[in-house]
Amino acid sequence: MENVNGNAGEVKLKLNYKRTIIIGFAFFGILLLRQVFDSRCPTFLTELFTGVFGEGTPVEEVQYLVGIIMALDNLAALILLPIFGHLSDKTKSPIGKRMPYILVGTFISAIAFPFIPVFFHYNNIAGVISMMAIVIVFMMMYRNPAVALMPDLTPKPLRSKANGIINIMGYIGGAFATVVGIVFVLSDYLGRNGVTRATGNIRAIEIPFLMASVLMVISALVLFFSINENKIRKEVEPEMKIGEDLSELKEKVKDDAPLTRGNKIMLILILTAEFFWFMSDNGISTFMTNYTIYYFGASSSSSMINTIVGGVGSVIGFAVGGIIAGKIGRKYTLIGGLGLTLISYIIWGLLSVTMLEFQEGAGSFPIFLYFIRFVKGFGMSLVHVNSYPMVVELCNSEKIGRYTGYYYASSMAAQTITPIALGSILLIPNFDFGILPFYALICLAVSFVIFFFVKNVKTVKTSFKKGLESLDNDD
Repeated sequence: MENVNGNAGEVKLKLNYKRTIIIGFAFFGILLLRQVFDSRCPTFLTELFTGVFGEGTPVEEVQYLVGIIMALDNLAALILLPIFGHLSDKTKSPIGKRMPYILVGTFISAIAFPFIPVFFHYNNIAGVISMMAIVIVFMMMYRNPAVALMPDLTPKPLRSKANGIINIMGYIGGAFATVVGIVFVLSDYLGRNGVTRATGNIRAIEIPFLMASVLMVISALVLFFSINENKIRKEVEPEMKIGEDLSELKEKVKDDAPLTRGNKIMLILILTAEFFWFMSDNGISTFMTNYTIYYFGASSSSSMINTIVGGVGSVIGFAVGGIIAGKIGRKYTLIGGLGLTLISYIIWGLLSVTMLEFQEGAGSFPIFLYFIRFVKGFGMSLVHVNSYPMVVELCNSEKIGRYTGYYYASSMAAQTITPIALGSILLIPNFDFGILPFYALICLAVSFVIFFFVKNVKTVKTSFKKGLESLDNDD
């Protein structure tokens, strides 16, 4: 139970940990699938396109095509996310307004996902791209409603802490996918160490996709059988009304009025800053496996281990991000996370050009990148845990799906543009994957500057009970 101090006086609001963790199973499935998708598909496409243009084709010369394909999937998501968010806001069904989209999107994505490596195995570019498109479209069908379910059932002052718990669940899914990726490494299949695609171990590419599909379905079923959406929504109505009075906004949101000018400017600035930090973040996630394999000449398992290290930093940040925001406010917690990440990228960029032993093709993964990824994971988790609650703080309970759509439309716009931008830059003579840290640094610096102009917020301090007191009434 938390004591939240605000305009309405001291009011006790309680975060339901059990329910929040169960809601987090949806995000578990999202990041599990996304981690496998992002770590494998760019390399699949690279191999297929270099095969089309000839085995001697430098991998940098096909990255713009890889970027375009990855961007087209994200472009579909950019269009569909606000649509599914708005539709779920208006939906009324016996199982709730979010659950129908979660179930349909999950099952169709899970069926299509394992066919991506099958088509890759048979050298079918059209099949790979088609399955990727199907997965993305239906993943977006359940992603928006699944994420919107948390603010649907959680009062505004508690959403950063709840978002931290949900993100931890998501990163557990991502970490599981990463561990599977380490066991079934791409180098067992893609021609490294004398292995050829004809003799490679197909389990290395198929099993991660199969396991992701199975676990995604299980996570959706856990959510469906544990959360009675309509019943819980009625139960939390009094708490939701209290939460409206205790929000961090100076200009309150009214059900029957449009956004005030101050809130509208705040929304635009948050979404613009978010666009640039996702330009940075997605540039790294899309090309990190290729950066590892083709720039350092290292095994893809090094990239997977690096992802786990970053995940550990992220989990720590998700655990404390809501608590820090309760003390200093979401805005300054988020700026601190951006600043910390920016420092880590500056160090990455400097070391990448000054440490000669880490030059291209060295055959080993630089140890300092594990430290960079840990700091980046912690810093960006402070950003992610607070940015989404700041966006849905600007709407009433009937528009959460729509504003969730705005939030993810901004991130998907970045994920549409950044693969093409990076792939195109790699076409410039004398440019290679070594530009990755500098690209990420520039995009994040723009985001950092923009967020300083976010206003119209106040600090709502939240004191959390400690010890045994924090364990009461969580069912």
